Amino acid sequence: MATAGEARGYRPLDGKLALVTGASRGIGAAIARNLASKGCSLILNYTSESSAALCNTLSSTLTSTHGVRCLVVQADMGTPTGGAHIINTSKEHFADPKTGTFQLDILINNAGVSCNTELAGITVEDFDWQYRINVLGPLLLMQAALPYLPHDRSGRIVNLSSVSSSLGFVGQSVYGGTKAALEAMTRTWARELVERATVNAVNPGPVKTDMWFGTTPEFQKLLKPCIEATPGSRIRPEIDDKDLVESADRAGGRPAYPEEIAGVVGMLCTEDSRWCTGQVVCANGGMRMSI
Repeated sequence: MATAGEARGYRPLDGKLALVTGASRGIGAAIARNLASKGCSLILNYTSESSAALCNTLSSTLTSTHGVRCLVVQADMGTPTGGAHIINTSKEHFADPKTGTFQLDILINNAGVSCNTELAGITVEDFDWQYRINVLGPLLLMQAALPYLPHDRSGRIVNLSSVSSSLGFVGQSVYGGTKAALEAMTRTWARELVERATVNAVNPGPVKTDMWFGTTPEFQKLLKPCIEATPGSRIRPEIDDKDLVESADRAGGRPAYPEEIAGVVGMLCTEDSRWCTGQVVCANGGMRMSI
């Protein structure tokens, strides 16, 4: 009789364990679904109580659909103890019961925040909030995870950056700066962790998430020429979601679907990506190329 794994067919991440921060919705949830479909067990992190139900539902769905183990952990990545709490809780849950060994194979630094404010209006509080979550959070999480990464270069670390790190969008002095900092850390970690893991970043442009729908009409107007110049953003009325088709004239085209970003991240987590490290990989439909 075939085992459950054999019945599902070959899955490139069977036996692996991944941590996804900000996993309750949007890109984070799409990444979790992609990795689970490849056989990966998951640690799903969320921050606010309002996300608890979403994250627990996702966990149940992934377990029943893909037969993987999931652990849901609430932690604020903007606090000094958030990252350590995730790792300590995960170790208690996933450590080998006989040997006590614990290994984290994949780490996805996805949690992030954004606030568009032009130069004159930026406050110290704006700066601190975004840098604490987008830059310090991944750094502290990496420090907490370091003892548990593989020692054979099989580890995979993917940081979610943004085209904002290099395109200079109006109102994103702080947010763009946080993503540029994350890309700089990506290159440094790729060298420091060369015997442990590959370390890469992906740089989405607009994505169909709550963050996209929360942008102002003024910001979308500024972004419209960039979307119009992006090869992958051309709207397809017979294929694309109705709300994107209806808003295409105003937006200039469509943003990415979360699963399109997740596909690039998932690729970077497999054995096939072992010769790619220290890179910022395109996940923006050609926006970065076009501007």
